[in-house]
Amino acid sequence: MTRKGEMFRGVTVALVTPFKDNQVDEQGLRKLVDELIDAGVEALAPCGTTGESPTLSHDEHDRVIAIVCEQSNGRAKVMAGTGSNSTAEAIRLTKHAKSAGADGALVVSPYYNKPMQSGFYEHYKAVAEEGGLPVVVYNIPGRSAKNIEPETILRLAELENIVAVKEATGSMDQASQILGGSNLTVLSGDDSLTLPMMSMGGSGVVSVVGNIVAKDVKAMVDAALAGNWDEARTLHFKLFGLCRDMLSLATNPIPVKAAMALLGRDTGDLRLPLTRLEDAGVASLKKTLSAYGL
Repeated sequence: MTRKGEMFRGVTVALVTPFKDNQVDEQGLRKLVDELIDAGVEALAPCGTTGESPTLSHDEHDRVIAIVCEQSNGRAKVMAGTGSNSTAEAIRLTKHAKSAGADGALVVSPYYNKPMQSGFYEHYKAVAEEGGLPVVVYNIPGRSAKNIEPETILRLAELENIVAVKEATGSMDQASQILGGSNLTVLSGDDSLTLPMMSMGGSGVVSVVGNIVAKDVKAMVDAALAGNWDEARTLHFKLFGLCRDMLSLATNPIPVKAAMALLGRDTGDLRLPLTRLEDAGVASLKKTLSAYGL
């Protein structure tokens, strides 16, 4: 089956937002973009959860997306985070991302308001029709407080500009329903579940751990896409401990920023209300990085 969002097949890295003196570190962001493109990733996703989008001002949000589009310069796709719990704001952000040169919009489910399923449908329909970019539905009920049910996603799949789902429910049953019932591209929203999801027909991942080990994530995804399951499985188990630390030690992106700092790639402080990883978490993370060979 040809899936609608195959433009995002492979590895998309959910970018951290580097800060310096509590300001966006534009030079650090450009350096990160270059490093990930050099590692061969297919796409970059600025201003998602990993990019601390809730603490970016509207001007900063627009600027980060513009920098990533400019720096990538066509060398990788840009899946810009443009979600909001306000439909009008999500449309505005999506229109800006289009004008900046983004290839698609990663639109998180409206958080806090807890809309009915009809509200989810109308929200995404409006963004898809008015925003001007192909839309990747980002379903993460652990953060947004409510699941977009599979039946709703299958309805959304009928809309031309809804092309993919970043599936972060943790439910293989839900992923199966979407893959079996639509032609949407399904991307794992959890690094540790990428290979299981790809075994059912998923097309890749929007990766947090890719900020650290992009080449290995890409090697695993490439192997799975090529049907080299033994190789993919070996890489999955190599990556697994590091992937779990990114979620289990503290809220994303606290652990990934801590890991990058430990590896000499300091991305600057987090913004409140996020705080630095506690000492016990740092000690555990050091062990994981050492065991990985970093």
